[in-house]
Amino acid sequence: MILFRRISQRINKKSITSKFSTDFHNIGSRSICITNRLQNAEKDVPVEKNIIVDKDKNVTLIGINRPQVRNAINVATATQLCEAFNAFEADDSSPVAVLYGIGGSFCAGYDILELGKDGGEQVSIDILMAHEGSVGPTRRHIQKPVVCGISGYCIANGLELALMCDLRVMEETAVLGFFNRRFGVPVIDGGTARLPALIGFSRALDLILTGRQVCAEEALSMGVVNRVVPPGQSLIKSVELAQTLAKFPQRALNHDRNSLYSAVFDAANFNQAVQNEVMYTSKEIIEEMQQGIKWFIQTFKSDTTHSWLKREKSMADWDDKNVAAAAEQKELEKQTAEAARLEAEKKAKESKQTEGRKK
Repeated sequence: MILFRRISQRINKKSITSKFSTDFHNIGSRSICITNRLQNAEKDVPVEKNIIVDKDKNVTLIGINRPQVRNAINVATATQLCEAFNAFEADDSSPVAVLYGIGGSFCAGYDILELGKDGGEQVSIDILMAHEGSVGPTRRHIQKPVVCGISGYCIANGLELALMCDLRVMEETAVLGFFNRRFGVPVIDGGTARLPALIGFSRALDLILTGRQVCAEEALSMGVVNRVVPPGQSLIKSVELAQTLAKFPQRALNHDRNSLYSAVFDAANFNQAVQNEVMYTSKEIIEEMQQGIKWFIQTFKSDTTHSWLKREKSMADWDDKNVAAAAEQKELEKQTAEAARLEAEKKAKESKQTEGRKK
């Protein structure tokens, strides 16, 4: 609760009005994420903490912290974001991450004001040549699931950053779109690859070519986002969704995730996609599966019945302890009521037999 209170204070902090920067950024990558400008900077100048990393249990929280420009990302921020994701991928204790924006907006894209300064032309070239994306690690496949919490503005390269994530939770009042269309800034952070895979070629053309604004309801209907939540709830609901994923056996989950990505982006045909499913399976996954089967049998298989389901417990909610407890209570009440009914019938039968003997 203390962690959430601290994060909520950051998120609910009133955003400072600014030029909404849209597109473009970063220089690079795990090792290249630094430009000549940063390398030549004075060593005694403190580095702004533009990316805040926290942890809620085993879920890593990565927050973009430039609310004064609606979390538009510059070179330094993209470098820190790359480093944050590298650390998350290397952290064996954290199976899922949540990416969100602090101060009312998710991300307004690349800080184009940086491109207008002296040396901006070199920054532009660095961005195009970078191993990773302009606003973070958008040109590579993150090795573990990431949930994105979208509030306020999610536009231009910021939308591409959201598309990098596996699942997106969007607030009702948030907006998204490729607003960079207005400034002649191209889509260069994986958006042209990921968006059509998510929503189809025709709809992707519509959003990318027009650069129009899309509300939460339409984004959900198109499949751009996976959940729509009330204002101010995107982080909390994203963490809840991430914790749901973190409960599952991770080897099988990541096997299926990798198979999906391979089928969409790597496989040339159905047969190759099916083969990839088999190739991604490992000895560790089989061992984890065997453990899961043993747990399933112990939990749901009764020794005295041929039915797989012991009682009427819902398989859909097996991972939720509260729901499971409620189901157990409901089952107990049902059994108690049934026992009371049988007892009443027995007494009524005995009473009838007694009356018959008296007659």
